[in-house]
Formats: sequence, C-alpha cells, structure tokens
Amino acid sequence: MKTIGRLLTCFMILACAPVGLAATEHGADKAATHLQSTSVSHFGSDDRPPNIVFIMSDELAYYELSHMGNPHIRTPNIDRMAKQGIRYTHALAAAPVCAPLRCALMTGKHMGHASVRANGGGTPLRSDETTIAALLKQKGYATGGFGKWGAGGRDSTGVPEKHGFDVFFGYYDQVHAHSFYPPYLIRNSEEVKLDGNIGGRSGKTYSHYAIMDEALRFIRENKDRPFFCYLPITPPHGMYDIPADDPAWQLYKNDPWVKDPSIADDVKNYAAMVSMVDHNVQQVLDLLKELDLEENTIVFFTGDNGGQDRFRDPQHPRGFFGPNVDPKTGVEFRGGKGNLYEGGLRIPFIARWPGKIKAGQVSDLLFYQIDVLPTLTELAGAETPAEVDGLSILPSLLGADVVGHAQQEHPFLYWEFGPQTAVRVKNWKGIRPKPKADWELYDLSQDPSEQHNLASQQPDMLKQMKKFAEQSHQPVRPGTFTTEVRHQRDRQAKWGTAKQPAKPAGRKPGKTNRIKEKNRVPADQVKLVRASSENRGNGRLARHAIDGDPQTVWHTQFSGGLAKHPHSLVIDLGRQRTIEGVRYLARQDNGWNGAFGKTTFSVSSSPDQFPAPVLTKTFEKTRGVQSANFDRPVQGRYLQIEVLSEVNGEAWASAADIGVIEK
Repeated sequence: MKTIGRLLTCFMILACAPVGLAATEHGADKAATHLQSTSVSHFGSDDRPPNIVFIMSDELAYYELSHMGNPHIRTPNIDRMAKQGIRYTHALAAAPVCAPLRCALMTGKHMGHASVRANGGGTPLRSDETTIAALLKQKGYATGGFGKWGAGGRDSTGVPEKHGFDVFFGYYDQVHAHSFYPPYLIRNSEEVKLDGNIGGRSGKTYSHYAIMDEALRFIRENKDRPFFCYLPITPPHGMYDIPADDPAWQLYKNDPWVKDPSIADDVKNYAAMVSMVDHNVQQVLDLLKELDLEENTIVFFTGDNGGQDRFRDPQHPRGFFGPNVDPKTGVEFRGGKGNLYEGGLRIPFIARWPGKIKAGQVSDLLFYQIDVLPTLTELAGAETPAEVDGLSILPSLLGADVVGHAQQEHPFLYWEFGPQTAVRVKNWKGIRPKPKADWELYDLSQDPSEQHNLASQQPDMLKQMKKFAEQSHQPVRPGTFTTEVRHQRDRQAKWGTAKQPAKPAGRKPGKTNRIKEKNRVPADQVKLVRASSENRGNGRLARHAIDGDPQTVWHTQFSGGLAKHPHSLVIDLGRQRTIEGVRYLARQDNGWNGAFGKTTFSVSSSPDQFPAPVLTKTFEKTRGVQSANFDRPVQGRYLQIEVLSEVNGEAWASAADIGVIEK
C-alpha cells in the first residue's frame, strides 16, 4: 500500500496541471534534462555526431527471436547483437497497429495527441508536425527512410519528403506493402518500376531486396557525414513470400518441421522471412565495420507492434510460433495486435554501439515508442519540441554519468485505439476495452497475462488512471490530401493485374450483394449534403453510403473520439422526386459493426428543415438487401436518414450501400 500511496501522490500532482500540459507530463524535470543535454553538442566522436540506424521489423513479435527461446525461428545475428549491446524487456508500442505507431514514433506524441490514430493506410501527418528526420536534418544529418512509411499517402501532407527525409524509398501505403512483388515502389512520391512484377505473390523483382539495396547504398554514400537511416522494413508482415534461393533457407535445411507436408508453406515462409531480416541486420553491421563507422554508429533493432497469433490450429491455439507465449515458461500475454492488452503492445528492442553501450546488458526500463524521438535528439544534440510526450532513454543506453543526468521514467503511459483506452503506471495497467465497458486493472508484476481484475480492490488507483486518461485525450486532427488518385492507385498495386485468391472461408466467392432495383435513383444523380460523422482515418467516408458500390463502406467516427447515436445522413436526390422507399445494404465483409438497427426516414424540399419521419424501420442482422417501404409515395428532393441504434447495441453506424426507390 505504501507503493500505491506514493504513486497516488504523483497522480495528484499531475492532476492539478492544466490539460494543455499533458504533452509535458514530466514538467520541470524535462526542462532540466534539456538544459543538461545542451551542455554537450552531441554524444558522437569529437568531429561529428553519431550515425543512427533504426531498424523496425513489421510485426516481428517479442517471442519470435531465438534468443527468447523460440523453438522454430532462427535469428543468430540478432541474438549476437543483443549480447553485444542492451536488450530491453519492457519496451512497448505506442499503438497496437501499424500507422498510428509510426506517427507516434516519428513525432514523439502519444495516441491522445497523435494526428494518425486509425489504421486505414494513408491517414497523413499534418504539414505543421515535426519529425525525428526533420530535427536531425537541422543538425546536418543525411536522412533516409527505406521500407513502409504508413504516415501519409501520396499527395498528402504526410509524405516523408515533406517531413525531413532527403529520400524515402519503399511503400507509402500499408495495403501496397502487403505484396513483395508490386509493379512499382515509391521514391519521394514518384513510382520506380520493378522489372517483371504485376502485383500479387510472384514476380521477377523481390521488393525487399530492392529496399535493402537502397538502404545500404544510402549508408555507403553518406559515410563521410552523419546520417539517420530509418529502416521500417515490411518482413515478416504482408503476404508470406520469400524467394526459394534466399540464404535464410539454409538455416532450416535439416529441420523436420520444414519438410513436413502437413505444415502450410506460409508458416515455413514466415520463419524464413524472420531469418532474412536477421541476415539484413548483419548486412548493416558488416557494412558499418567495412566503412570503419561502427564505433560512431548506434544501431537499434525492434518490432513495431505486439504479435499476432497467426497460423493457429488445435495444437497451436496461440499461433504456430507462439508470438505472445513465453516458450520457456508457458506464460502468455493476453491479446495481440489490434488491442491494448500486453500482447498488442510488448515488442523486442535492442541497441548496439561498440565502445559506448556496455555489452551484455538486459534492462527492465518501462518505455514506449514516443521516447525514441527525444532519445535521438539528445543523442545528436538537437532540439526536442515542447509538444513531445516522450522521454529520452539515453541514460539507460550510455549511462547516467556519461549523459549527465539520471534516467527519468513516465509517471503515466497512455494509449487509445478505436474504442479502447489504457493507462500504465509502473506495473499497474488500467484498460477500458469499450466506451461503455467497466475499467479493468491488473498488476503486471504478478499477473502478466492480465487475468485477475483488481479494479474493485484498488478504486483510488483506478480513479487517478481515469482522470489521467481524460486529460490525455485531445480530438484528432489528421492531415489532408490534395487528391487521393495516386494514393488509391498504390493501394490497388498490391494485386495490380495479378489474379487475386479466392475469398476466405465463410464468404462465398462472388457473393457480394447489390441493390439492383430498376427504379433506384442512379448513384451518379445523388450526392451527399451532410453527415453527422465519418471515419476519415481509414477512408470510411459518408459518400460511400450512396456511391452504388457495396465494396466501399461508410462508418461513423471512432478514431480520435467515438460518435454516438443518433447518426444521420442528408442526401440530395438531384431534383424533386416521388419516393416510394429506401433499400439498405449492410457491410459485405465479415464484420457487423454499425449495421443499422432502428432507423427513421424523412423527406423534404429543403435540405435544412425536415418534417416528422414518414417511416421508422428496424433492420435485421443480414447481409442481404433490406427494404424500407413508405406507406404511401412522398414527394421531395432531400432525404434524411437517422440511425437510432445498431444491431449489436453498439454506438456506431455503417452502410455498404443505400438506394432510394423512385415511383
């Protein structure tokens, strides 16, 4: 109880601060740190700041490295790197999915302040946001990025070349990045054709090889100046493809499980892809040694978010490779990618710098990805913007005596993703899975699997966590696109002209339902007047509800704040019409989120004033076309639809298609 009392004292101090100070939760301590860090220009050699290489492997999980005891996957080079430097056991993702965490990593802002909070692929950073690359560039660094950007599609305010990168080569969009044989990659928003590729799962040019070649070339070309080489590489995520002659396969040539025909090829490919990443790490380290740069270069290796329990079967209920299961003890992390339990957040994190980072260290420092920016700016002697939420972990890397101050720790760590919210205080974790759900509280020092909810036993602790969560959230303000034409082209390049595979089990190929009635007002003659909300972060825009395409979806806002019922659309029918009813089509994917429940329809000749509804209809939970027929035809030009409930009782609304039936 004494420990909790001290924590609550810290809570109360922070609770008195204005909401605007949430981004500087460390207050005066941070200011003192900044003053001390500016007493030296940088922590490199006498004549230049240190080079920085930051390698982030997409979805490589905490227990998917062989030094963690994984019985199937081999990573000898990463294992050696861990022994040569420092390995962190409590590094956490800033978000449980790709795009938001990349935004947080680059800007140093937690999810309550980040501009990218959804994972639609392409949601941009704002033009006024400062990134690691921009700050290092001000100190004379060459800045290069190679891999998957994920913080702004082409022709948006978030493209990397507008945020400090001299060059970025790879994918800007996550969907594009699913294929290792796309028709092209992107260099500074321009397409670079890949020979012999048409998209999909096979081709002549393996994209990851091209990306690594460019990264190594960047290091070589900038060997005589300080450089920041950011490598957010795609493997092992995406479609599980790797050339049959990749050197990684040699590590598995004698493994019986690889020869077992009952084990799917994708499972074997995944292991080889992780080992390919391991080889890439060694390529970087070998090049630094060849160029005589390793003693003035810090190299980080990490994953991006928590593991996904892929390749599950009855013998492997948490996935074939057990990404969230300790292979030595059997203790599991709850959840995985996409949620805020420990399985969605725990990541591997290793750093190596010969002569500067003491070899063989294992640290239990609790930190998350927003701490990377202030760490690198302090390392390079650059300024750290005041709005940054992160804390430098440089003292834990180099030693407090070298850096000049002790290692600070976060009083609170904060996350939000969709309807989920979480707060961490040392070993205590509070999580609210849904807006209407009760908060849960776990002591991770005793319960790393988050199975024993202590919320009723620690009400004061939970009260302060709730207060901090409320203070930490600000409405999301994403960046913008000037046009989405090239961004959508990139998303389609995943398959290009290659034949897509059949739909997964549970969905019959070609079984997408459509509104086909001949008296439907044509989609090109109607337009959206207004909507109560839409989820722009993942492209679930309101206009998709009336575009006639059941593959596009309108979904009400859930990123950066949950919009609640009633939800409404006002539709312009182009001219005065006699309307007999409306047809509704729920989303045609595997989800039911937002499917209309109780819904009202009103018709008017004015877009601003509507009479009482002409019909109240409660829709059913079905994928098929549902009719809402008026008792009698009604004249008007504008239709207002108000959704009062959802089929599952949740807060949102969604539609694959809405058709207006004319007499």
